[in-house]
Amino acid sequence: MATRIIAIYHVKDSADRIAARAHAIAVEQSVEMPVSAITDRGVLDDIVGKVEDIKDLHDGGFEVRIGLAVATTGLEPGQLMNMLFGNSSIHADIELHDAEFPDPVLSAFGGPNHGLCGLRARAGAQNRALTCSALKPQGLDAKALADIAARLAAGGLDFIKDDHGLADQSYSPFAERVPAVAEAVRRANPKTGYLPSLSGNLDQLRAQVKIARQAGLNAALIAPMITGLASFHTLVRENPDIAFMAHPALAGASHIAPPLLLGKIFRLMGADATVFPNHGGRFGYSRQTCHALADAARSPWADLKAGVPVPAGGMTPERVPEMLQFYGSDVMLLIGGGLLAAGPRMTEEAAKFQDAVASAMVA
Repeated sequence: MATRIIAIYHVKDSADRIAARAHAIAVEQSVEMPVSAITDRGVLDDIVGKVEDIKDLHDGGFEVRIGLAVATTGLEPGQLMNMLFGNSSIHADIELHDAEFPDPVLSAFGGPNHGLCGLRARAGAQNRALTCSALKPQGLDAKALADIAARLAAGGLDFIKDDHGLADQSYSPFAERVPAVAEAVRRANPKTGYLPSLSGNLDQLRAQVKIARQAGLNAALIAPMITGLASFHTLVRENPDIAFMAHPALAGASHIAPPLLLGKIFRLMGADATVFPNHGGRFGYSRQTCHALADAARSPWADLKAGVPVPAGGMTPERVPEMLQFYGSDVMLLIGGGLLAAGPRMTEEAAKFQDAVASAMVA
């Protein structure tokens, strides 16, 4: 059984320096000291990172594969990230491009509790893409947000999530907003799921999960890079009946390739669905990155459930056919501002969005 994770870095450097650079990364990401000063045979054989391969990418950079001992991670989310990229993330010319995780890591973290099949079952949508919108803007009180949510739900959407900027602010306290929105959505359309945005430290997150439960909810939005992967993973394991949608806020500050971070790592930690910027929107992800990210989230991976890729960011109902052709049906399309901008016609536009998804899959 493999006892090493293979961390794959893309490094900008010259051909005459890359071997030494790769060795330095292997040491930095494992023992972080001169190897010549280590006398313990077990540390030298089992703990020190090993350069497995170096490949010229022919673009001024190299792909460096380094084996890192599973034991060094303690099978804990924060330490896993520390060993993968802790110190090396400080170097602007190094990207953590991918990682290959052996079975002990996959078993320890477990992946999604519900995933694609679970969310499909909740929406009653076995043969089409899922739909979602975002509740905005922050600054409104609980009643105003509940009114917007009701209008979106009346259009038949599968899910409505809080905007990730909604937290526990004075103008819309979590304990007031979540029950109000949940009840409004339930009255407008009992089939629509509502995902409140969780934030704060672990104690606050647990308290918010309790409030969501009391409001009859079984799903939530969370930004793992804001709350911390360890807190996120703890919530997933403590609440196996709750589905978690991961938001990408702060993910771009890490020099970690999006397909790895948002697709594989968030899925490994338990994200049932993962939001990411779609190509052609207001962010700069390419078609290739989006395709790779979607594949990382939902492709077969040992015994882990498939997650749901959720492309978002400046999407409009007019792009539904294009997005479904690109991603296929195993996807959740998220349109926020494109529906909210409809104002009085919000319900009608939400219904058109829902119908466009259903009809496109039938065609």
